[in-house]
Amino acid sequence: MLITHRLANVRHADQIIVLDHGRITEQGTHQELMARAGGYAELHPAGPGLPRRH
Repeated sequence: MLITHRLANVRHADQIIVLDHGRITEQGTHQELMARAGGYAELHPAGPGLPRRH
């Protein structure tokens, strides 16, 4: 388990759980969360508006 606000640290995790005010808002792999273009993707340095590095 790793709890971090540095999204680059979780890129290779098996599962990523995104919390907002203590509630789970998204869950999946980096690729899944980026493809959904939700909150995780918006916060990530390579967000929906930028080229994605895999």
